[in-house]
Amino acid sequence: MAEIRMTGEVRTDFDCETTGLPAERWAETVLKIGDEELVLEVSVEDKIIVALSAGDDAVWKGTLEGLKMLLRGEIKAR
Repeated sequence: MAEIRMTGEVRTDFDCETTGLPAERWAETVLKIGDEELVLEVSVEDKIIVALSAGDDAVWKGTLEGLKMLLRGEIKAR
C-alpha cells in the first residue's frame, strides 16, 4: 500500500463535509461556477508544487514557498 503523504478536506455552507481524503503524490480540487472552473492542484514529490487556474488563460504554478511569497506581496506573478 502506498504511503499517505497528505489528506484533503472539503466543506460547504450546506453542512456538507468530507475529510481525510488520502493522497500519495498529488491532489486536485475543481470548483465549477457556471461555465467557469477554479482548479487547485498540489503535488508533493520532491518539493511541494502548487498550481492554481481560473480558466485557461489565468494560471499560476510554483512552489508552496513561492505561493506564500506571492500572497505576502514579496514577489509578483508572471
